Amino acid sequence: MGWSKPLRLHLGVLVVASLLCTSTPIIWMAFSHGSDAAVSAGAKQMREMSLRLIEGYRNTLQGGIEAVALASTLPQLASPPPRDIDAKQQFFLEVLRNVPNATSIYTGYADGSYLQVINTERQDVRRTLATPDGTAFAIRTIAGRQSADVISTLRFLDSQAREIGERDVEVASFDPRQRPWYQSVVQDGLPVSVGPYITGTLNVPTLTIAAPMRNDGQVVVGINIHLQTISRLLDTREISPYARAYIIDGSGDLVAHSDPDIMKRIIGLWSRTSGGFAASANSFDASLKTVARLRQDPAFAAGGLARVDFDGESHLVQLAPVSVSGLFQGSVAAIVVPLEDLVAEANRLLLHNLLIASAFVIAGVAASVLLSRMVSRSLYRLADEARRIGDLDIGEKPMSHSWISEINTLASALAASRHAISQFALYVPREVVRRIIDPEARTLVKAKRQDVTVLFTDIRDFTTISELNSPEDVVDTLSAYFELLNTIAERHGGTVVQYLGDSIFVMWNAPVPDAGHAENGCRCALAMKAAVDGLNEANRLNGRPELFTRFGLHTGPAVVGSFGAISRQQYTAMGDTINVASRLEGLNKDFNTSILVSAAIHDTVADRFELRPLGLVQIKGRAEKVDIWELVGGIGE
Repeated sequence: MGWSKPLRLHLGVLVVASLLCTSTPIIWMAFSHGSDAAVSAGAKQMREMSLRLIEGYRNTLQGGIEAVALASTLPQLASPPPRDIDAKQQFFLEVLRNVPNATSIYTGYADGSYLQVINTERQDVRRTLATPDGTAFAIRTIAGRQSADVISTLRFLDSQAREIGERDVEVASFDPRQRPWYQSVVQDGLPVSVGPYITGTLNVPTLTIAAPMRNDGQVVVGINIHLQTISRLLDTREISPYARAYIIDGSGDLVAHSDPDIMKRIIGLWSRTSGGFAASANSFDASLKTVARLRQDPAFAAGGLARVDFDGESHLVQLAPVSVSGLFQGSVAAIVVPLEDLVAEANRLLLHNLLIASAFVIAGVAASVLLSRMVSRSLYRLADEARRIGDLDIGEKPMSHSWISEINTLASALAASRHAISQFALYVPREVVRRIIDPEARTLVKAKRQDVTVLFTDIRDFTTISELNSPEDVVDTLSAYFELLNTIAERHGGTVVQYLGDSIFVMWNAPVPDAGHAENGCRCALAMKAAVDGLNEANRLNGRPELFTRFGLHTGPAVVGSFGAISRQQYTAMGDTINVASRLEGLNKDFNTSILVSAAIHDTVADRFELRPLGLVQIKGRAEKVDIWELVGGIGE
């Protein structure tokens, strides 16, 4: 039995096996050609991305370079603040508005004076400066450092450059003459690029471009570019999920990385080293050692594509120099892509060739399916019939017919089984039947203790009704009544365990688990009462007797399962919980009520239903009195 397979599979294997011998070479040729094409396409993507990366990197920095070059020619910037402070401020504000990648622009002077205009659009900048609400720009001014009336302030402007606040800043906290950008420019007398490092004022990762004033080499103009602006250019997801890109400086140290986690770790290292770059950051990406070796190879000094192995996998590496206007000399962008990703990503390019090569196999499979369909169609119908019977879909179905007599015999047997189970389900709750015939649901047979909610119903004066009406009318009325209540019970997740004369025994949380069994029981009782009221109106019009129903509802532990003799079993529940529910139903007569529930029900659903207290009552069979409540309706309904 373990080796049995569908008939169409056996026929298909015979046909397909004969075709594979001729189609395999064709498929292999298509795959090899497609793999080479995939690698070529990936390499083309890497080259195109490197060009876009270089262009974006240069565009990001070019605005800052041009702004510094222009600022170095303005005579107003040559004098230290507070002279010409308004002109300086207006120029710097205009630069920040037109160079969106710039974090700040500033000028440092030989006497320690300093003027810096800061773009506070970034949240980390606003947090560092503790800016008031509405701040768009901040201006730091240090003037008269050598005088008694030294000025060291931080002013805050809105988007219209209107001042909205000011506070003093400790002058000793910052001296431009001690910063690397100032010292490098004064020493070399040329524009310089510095970074990456953590800025002293804003405490953010940055690249700096600085230049001397044209007529005064002791005055230095600088602009900061936030490093996160650079890292956003390194998105490699369009090439491969596992591709990465990064920029390294002339010393071979990481400047920016496409992986956000690695970028955070790099910035964290700079912060812990007071702005100095930590060489240990190069251990964050295993490909850096390989890229460092490629940079020493004359064949790749000016960039290019290489195929290398590391971490046990083959990779493609694209190198591209990214220096800008003579600055950031030696900086290189690297794009690293696992070769396997390129092949996997380009598999869709193989589809056309593979479909052609696979056409013979598909044709063979189709032929075998058509051949076996005539034989297996009836078998599948019978298998579906058996599955429906197992799911208790036991409505009468027309019997399947086939030109094979054995299949017709099996169809007759299934039809008999369907009829037998449908009759069985009329006398046993449907869910119980489903679990009895399920070979894996063996726990239903063994009784076990569990919490249940139990509902008992009874028709008031049913004996009198039976005496005053013909048996046929009583049966018709009772049948409609039971059908109505059974439908409502199933709709609320309950299982009708038993019909006891004119009474119904309904249970929740068994055999089907129900976390809200107490609430569902209350809603079911209210729905039944409303439905019976509607039925009575119809009975009055039809001349049939009215059926006034009383309900008793209780929740608690009971022993649930199959009980009885070895040869005859009944699924039911036993215990004090069952007895109390039955007694509550009978107490409706004494209190002239319709639905009585126990304190256990009240404690569980009091926040969802309107319950009227009736006090403690002694019930038959119990030593202690029982606190009972009348279920009036749902809260807010």
